[in-house]
Amino acid sequence: MEASSFRDCQAWRSEGLPMSTTSNEACKLYDAALNQYVKWRNDETLGGLEGCLSALQTADPNFVMGHVIGTGLQLVSTSTSPRLDQTLSSAVKRTVDLSQSQDLTPRERLHVQAMQLFSRGNFPKACDAWEDILLDHPTDLLALKFAHDAYFYMGAQTRMRDSVARVLPHWKRHTPMSSYLNGLYSFGLLETHFYDQAEKVALQGLSLVPGDAWAVHAVAHVYEMKAEVDKGLQFMQGRENEWQVSDMLASHNYWHWALYFIEKGEYEAALNIFDSQVFPRGKASGAMLDVVDACSMLYRLEMEGVCVKERWRELFQITRPHTDDHVTLFNDVHFLMASLGAKDSGTSHRLLQGLQDLAL
Repeated sequence: MEASSFRDCQAWRSEGLPMSTTSNEACKLYDAALNQYVKWRNDETLGGLEGCLSALQTADPNFVMGHVIGTGLQLVSTSTSPRLDQTLSSAVKRTVDLSQSQDLTPRERLHVQAMQLFSRGNFPKACDAWEDILLDHPTDLLALKFAHDAYFYMGAQTRMRDSVARVLPHWKRHTPMSSYLNGLYSFGLLETHFYDQAEKVALQGLSLVPGDAWAVHAVAHVYEMKAEVDKGLQFMQGRENEWQVSDMLASHNYWHWALYFIEKGEYEAALNIFDSQVFPRGKASGAMLDVVDACSMLYRLEMEGVCVKERWRELFQITRPHTDDHVTLFNDVHFLMASLGAKDSGTSHRLLQGLQDLAL
């Protein structure tokens, strides 16, 4: 996609979402980064998400919303923590400092507040700030997506569903990225057990954007929860060419595909997906979603009595550096699976002791 197709300063103002920068290039790069985040896809024509964020900082080093999206994405990835990562801690501080030296809109100030709260581990209050934004600016997709991810981490299924439901009436077909709200809403519906409605909404989204990997992901969940295993296998295979290009979610969708094989007792097929997709993608990306999926998959297979051989030791090499992170308990539990699977009692003890120390 060409950078020229993204929104400049005037386009953002016209949508009621003015940006405190005079750089059209910065506004377009912000839009390009937001697009890739929502689509779960690195667009290499734009240098990927990382390259886009780097170019954004160059275009306007003092653009607060540029810092909000860049630092915010690092935070919601849960791959590191300001508690341990001085670079990330400094990035949070710089964003806050910049916001205090500029005449920002109330919406932008709330974005900074939400990012700072999230960086401190206060996910509920961060979500409150994002919801405050959405009350007055329901088409602020960054606030909506950050809140969606945070609700996911908290297991706040009802709030995740209703957050999207509240803003849907304000989105029009011509609003950029509007079709991707189907996947977001569908996920909230299925997490609150409205499986048939979730499937319908997700398929509506896929009729508009066949490559919406999050909508595919929602349907995969629906078929799993309804025990429609063969239907799920057919769905994932039939759409593989469309969803696998969303590289930031492809490993997770392959994981869902493998779950169907585990349900059917076809363990070799599941291991083939692990060896050809889940593990190599997780090793290459280092993304927490990819890594915890690999841990979960091996653990599930072992509970089925499958010998996974040396796979635990290979995976443990990826998880061990994160033993002291303690960003989310969800991640910690999966790291513990890996250290136990690799039979490294010292690391297992260290992880548990670290959690106890933080609880004091």
